[in-house]
Amino acid sequence: MSILANNEGYIGIDIGSAGVKMVEIKKGPNGPRLVTYGFSELARFKSGEAWQKDEARLTHTIEKIWQEAGFQSRNGIASLPAFSVFSSIINLSNVPADSLASAVYWEAKKVIPLPLEEMTIDWNELGVGAAAANSGATRNVKIFLTGAPNEIIERYKRVFLAAKINLLNLETETFSLIRSLIGVDQSVIALVAMGASSTNITIVENGIPMLNRSLDFGAAAVTEALARALKISWTEAEQFKYDYGLDSFAGTDHAVPVLIKNLVSPVVNEIKFALNLFQNKNQKKADKIILTGGSALLPNFQYYLADLLDRQVIIGNPWNRVDCPAELMPVLEEIGPRLAAAVGLALREVL
Repeated sequence: MSILANNEGYIGIDIGSAGVKMVEIKKGPNGPRLVTYGFSELARFKSGEAWQKDEARLTHTIEKIWQEAGFQSRNGIASLPAFSVFSSIINLSNVPADSLASAVYWEAKKVIPLPLEEMTIDWNELGVGAAAANSGATRNVKIFLTGAPNEIIERYKRVFLAAKINLLNLETETFSLIRSLIGVDQSVIALVAMGASSTNITIVENGIPMLNRSLDFGAAAVTEALARALKISWTEAEQFKYDYGLDSFAGTDHAVPVLIKNLVSPVVNEIKFALNLFQNKNQKKADKIILTGGSALLPNFQYYLADLLDRQVIIGNPWNRVDCPAELMPVLEEIGPRLAAAVGLALREVL
């Protein structure tokens, strides 16, 4: 739905495994202001499906959302899915400033599993001021390294050109989520994004992703397993999943909550592993967990995790930094976890 008739905004475009989410934000008198939003999700998503590789279908989906939701801007920033992007923090010792780029390149060849000729590499030096970076002295440096397959980047360029969107930038989904859900919070936070086909767990400190774990398991796998176990349709299983979730009030022997608890155990175990790994390595504890993605709304999942992990667990709200119409807040809060990446992408250009 269109809220402001103005073409000076920026569109965050999140292309996920189960659909496309788009949010337009512009600069307003009180900071970033919501212009409009729209999304299209598959009626039924099967694990392993890669519909977004169909360039004509993806182009049509973006164009349809743009037209039906009343978007005004043609400037877009798109996300690169976390599971397709390699990221790592590397430590380099005794590196002269004029040799840093070369040292990063050779270290990247060691840690990135694909030939660098097939990747677009980007890196940033962490925790250093401009004076130190330009001093020319030999020093120890910490680098945040990312690499994205050229094949994905070129595909996105073709799609957005066909959809008449001026693609300003591509950004790893993790950074857009940090921008919309964590903002200026400098504490240690575990960010858990559970999508349709995968779950990404990122430990963030000072706004920097310090540890990342990806799990090839998402909400669609839960729905499919429920449908098989209960011998019901995919649509019915999806409804049951959000009707019951991990609802203790349904009774401890109720089939759906018990099944879901067992099905999400790989995600819970991976969160535990990431928390312990970070704490043992850095002697710091992530006291807060932020849930995002559609599965963040699974009934009682938030409280189940909080009890199990003895941590504060909250559902991420990407609208905290955005001026939104008060009458839309009930709807925006409900769909917020699904739109968090798209909000963060749009905020990149207006903050």
